[in-house]
Amino acid sequence: MNRFIFLIVLIIFCLQAVGQAVKTDKEKLLQQVTWTAQEDHQNMMDQLNISIIRHGASGNESAPNHANYDESLANPCPQLPDILTTKAGIKVISEEMWWQQRRPEIVEDMEREVYGRLPSNIPDVKWSVKITDREFVGRTPVIAKQVIGHVDNSAYPLIEVDINMMVVTPTNVKGPVPVLMMFGRPSFPAPAQPSTEDMEKLNDNFKEMMIRHNPEMKEIFEKYPAYTPVTRLPMSNFFGPSEDPSRTEQLLAAGWGYATIDPRSIQADNGAGLTKGIIGLVNKGQLRKPDDWGSLRAWAWGAARGLDYLESDPLIDATKTGIEGVSRYGKAALVALAFEPRFAVGLIGSSGKGGATLHRRIFGEAVENLTGSGEYHWMAGNYLKYGTEESSFGKKTGCDLPVDAHQLIAMCAPRLTFISYGIPEKGDAKWLDQKGSYMATIAAGEVFKLLGTRDLGVTNDYLKEEMPPMLTDLLAGELAWRQHDGGHTDAPNFEYFIPWASKKLNYEKVAGQ
Repeated sequence: MNRFIFLIVLIIFCLQAVGQAVKTDKEKLLQQVTWTAQEDHQNMMDQLNISIIRHGASGNESAPNHANYDESLANPCPQLPDILTTKAGIKVISEEMWWQQRRPEIVEDMEREVYGRLPSNIPDVKWSVKITDREFVGRTPVIAKQVIGHVDNSAYPLIEVDINMMVVTPTNVKGPVPVLMMFGRPSFPAPAQPSTEDMEKLNDNFKEMMIRHNPEMKEIFEKYPAYTPVTRLPMSNFFGPSEDPSRTEQLLAAGWGYATIDPRSIQADNGAGLTKGIIGLVNKGQLRKPDDWGSLRAWAWGAARGLDYLESDPLIDATKTGIEGVSRYGKAALVALAFEPRFAVGLIGSSGKGGATLHRRIFGEAVENLTGSGEYHWMAGNYLKYGTEESSFGKKTGCDLPVDAHQLIAMCAPRLTFISYGIPEKGDAKWLDQKGSYMATIAAGEVFKLLGTRDLGVTNDYLKEEMPPMLTDLLAGELAWRQHDGGHTDAPNFEYFIPWASKKLNYEKVAGQ
């Protein structure tokens, strides 16, 4: 008996010692910085020796400081950095020169000055399947999996990062399927529900549990004997697709799967979050340096880690994985496609400045809107320099950037790149500068052609080519453009994107047995 008591005391002592050691280890960690976005923004200005930064223009056209929408004033520096001339002034005339000389130069400038560098010490991600559910979406049977990517935080346990992703694949198709990864909020599309018999058991047990917890509940249940506390969720559209099928229904009907990845689970969409999320975890809760990655690059990194999981799923052909996003997530999708060569195709929706629109254009959203304290966290700290009015290095504007959006699009070549916009009349605001994106797409086409693929099928003279009317399909090449007649969404272009991507990827749906 005394020996048993001794063992119990020894175990308690050991547990207390371990707990104290863990507590002591955490006390030794650097304290996490918790600043507001304004404080963090000012710190970056101080690091860069910036004293005055210009304010961004207002999107309200009646405001005194409204954005410019006069096309005659939109191109203060119309000549773009030559996409096929090296910094040494040598013309790029071969694929080898592009891959070995020019593209690395562009990547270096993009990382240092625009989106930030990936740190060398990013911890590993371990994926696990949390829930697997068999469901129906319309008439399509699917397997839906909620998967979690846990980032190793052993070096700084004060910050946890668990990437949340939903993967949905059709089961009525033979062989592995292509998948379109989309930035958004993951959810089960049509959760499978208990049968009528199982629902009765759930209600019986739930009523018994409620009565045990509170006997007064018995009187209420006797008063309403047909009442069932546990009810079925609204039925999904089992009997067929709706008149206007969703993007995901269209993908599944075409034999594609899809994955929805939550960017918020990777990195917060605000400056105060830069000492949290994956950026904060790598920096151990401390502030960024000027060439550290911003949220766009972090979201793109998270998408690449999601692709790691898709490569392990036998139901998926990961060589045919695409990346999609709209607005700020359209920017992130383009960054992901440009920097992660394993993505085979991208649908870039209404991405605007920081995405497919030229930085040096002054039309709607300008560089100064991205360098202010509201959206600066998307970019590398060095990007602030190009909204600077007074500093130790003088004044800079978007015209001083060594790279521009046409080169980001060119980094995607020769892979499939679909640039999508809506129209201002329906809510895809002029602020996004659709024409600036078209100019960048036109200019990027040179690289697609150099690498043996097709661009939009027009000249690459971005100063003379006029943006085509909406609903004009420029989908013959690996670089594609289409402006739909809807608002701030890419949904109306899915019926064009899916067959275009399927054909270019040589994918044809084969019905299962």
